[in-house]
Amino acid sequence: MSRPLIGITAYFEAARWGDWVREAVLSPPSYAKAVTRAGGAPVILPPLGLHAVEDYVRGLKGIVLAGGVEVGAQAYGEDDDTRVAEPQAHRDRFELALARAAVQADVPILAVARGMHVLNVAQGGTLIPWLPDVLDHERHGEQGPHVIQVSVSSKLGKAVGDKVEVVAPHTQSVRRLGSGLLAVAWADDQIVEGIELQGHRFGVGVQWHPERAEEIKLFDALVEAAR
Repeated sequence: MSRPLIGITAYFEAARWGDWVREAVLSPPSYAKAVTRAGGAPVILPPLGLHAVEDYVRGLKGIVLAGGVEVGAQAYGEDDDTRVAEPQAHRDRFELALARAAVQADVPILAVARGMHVLNVAQGGTLIPWLPDVLDHERHGEQGPHVIQVSVSSKLGKAVGDKVEVVAPHTQSVRRLGSGLLAVAWADDQIVEGIELQGHRFGVGVQWHPERAEEIKLFDALVEAAR
């Protein structure tokens, strides 16, 4: 059985090899390894502009919206917060367009951490720019594990069960859900940790990083949908 092509979003960063320091297209290998283990063929997608978005959507069988720097607040109609790392506007434009095109074409999507925010904003949703402003604790910024409650009737719940222990430090989160999205996973303070597209073949977003886990059930589900 042929392996379905799964696109993985990437970003530009300065990188060093030998005596060279140059801008490079970077993607943590954990994404590609997880896709490969699940039976897919990973393809890295550089954010070079919008000209290739429709071609990617036509040629790929699934898409991973990967983690990284938070989405710029201007993408959802707010001012950037100086406490948040400087946004990468070129990446925001590319990934928002890619997400919208993939939703329109019913291409399976797994949106990870930042990727979940991209999916939500692409559908017209908004984000909480700085979580400590709306909570009386800072547990979401900590490195320790915490338990997430998951809706058992969701595609996410069918893949990982009704509870999952994750390590997912983050300072932003979903505020208003975008069109067609449902919240399907929550922390104990009701901050949304997982979302899902209604009526889509597979459109799942999670706040944590499933590519770092020993079990790659979400990638298995993505590749199965891509087949």
